[in-house]
Amino acid sequence: MAKAYWISTYRSVKNPDALAAYGKLASPAITAAGGKFLARGIPAFAKEGGLLERTVLIEFDSVAQAEAAYASDGYKEALKALGTGSVERDIRIIEGA
Repeated sequence: MAKAYWISTYRSVKNPDALAAYGKLASPAITAAGGKFLARGIPAFAKEGGLLERTVLIEFDSVAQAEAAYASDGYKEALKALGTGSVERDIRIIEGA
């Protein structure tokens, strides 16, 4: 079974306090669900139309495990702390090659 990767890119952060509250809940919820944080932060470089926006890369053993992490009660609590309109982001879950 191929690994899976959860990739989050943050286009804008309108409420840094809500993002911090989300992070305090999301990180342990994702880790408890089997996620391994591989990278977090602003890219060192952005090429070919890429943007220097906050990016998070998390590895899971499978797509199903990543989807279960997103649907978990712990992650739902983190989303509540984030609220609506606090950030504009894109989350993708992809299967590894």
